[in-house]
Amino acid sequence: MSAAVRAERIDAAGRATVGECPLWRAQEGALYWVDIPARRIVRLEIESARRTEWAFDEQVACFAFDKAGRVVAGMESGMFGVTLADENQAHAVKLAAPSFPATGMRFNDGRCDRQGRFWAGTMVMDMSLASAVGALYRFDEQGALSESVVDGLITQNGLAWSPDGRTMYLSDSHPQRRMIWAFDFDPDTGRPHAQRAFADLHHYAGRPDGAAVDADGCYWTCANDAGRLLRFTPRGELDREIVLPASKPSMCAFGGSDLKTLYVTTIRPAMNATDDDGHVFALNPGVQGLPEPEYAALLPVA
Repeated sequence: MSAAVRAERIDAAGRATVGECPLWRAQEGALYWVDIPARRIVRLEIESARRTEWAFDEQVACFAFDKAGRVVAGMESGMFGVTLADENQAHAVKLAAPSFPATGMRFNDGRCDRQGRFWAGTMVMDMSLASAVGALYRFDEQGALSESVVDGLITQNGLAWSPDGRTMYLSDSHPQRRMIWAFDFDPDTGRPHAQRAFADLHHYAGRPDGAAVDADGCYWTCANDAGRLLRFTPRGELDREIVLPASKPSMCAFGGSDLKTLYVTTIRPAMNATDDDGHVFALNPGVQGLPEPEYAALLPVA
């Protein structure tokens, strides 16, 4: 079950405080990700090792591209349309916002489903409160933000879809939850239903953070606090475990020209951080990933 796979630290990527949402952009040969508390989106062009970053007025936690290269992003106060200009200049305009039920909230994990709708969930930033007021939202191709689709989340995470788009995965990474759920998903309406337990990480190491699905339909989750990647089959059975140099992997994404490289962002803890914590890693797990869907509509120019 444990696999002897070497994860290579990408020093050219720099070091984040909370690295999240890695996203491979094939037409640029580049990996993007965010540093949440630094309020930045970062890009690394892999072959040239050229690094670019864009700063914002709010924390940005998750994002996706449209076909024109503009960005839809979940930030603190809502969903934003973002234009990433040259020379580190970014322009953002708010597109929609939910009615936050508590103060001190922001969006967290998010990505597009196979049809190009952007999904993201909210959380109370102070995790010590264990406040279960987070929810999952859908931002559709008409630019409309749904009412909450899944309620009662503490620390929403782990969004992913099966290769055929008919199963949606969602996790709650709070220490009191540590659960991954699967839903039946209607690709036509964008509605998940039949929520069920997929994997209870109380039985494994770590907390389920960001995730990705490979071409075999297996679900890879970052086991935060345990320094591991865990792969579960579509039946919810653990079949692979890869040890990482950093203790707090946060999210993974397949990339490279053949989608056989798995990139992993990590978090640098406030105390007892090692030299590896906060870096981006790359590894070859021996399986192929799936292209990341783009947002289905063209976003307004910010």
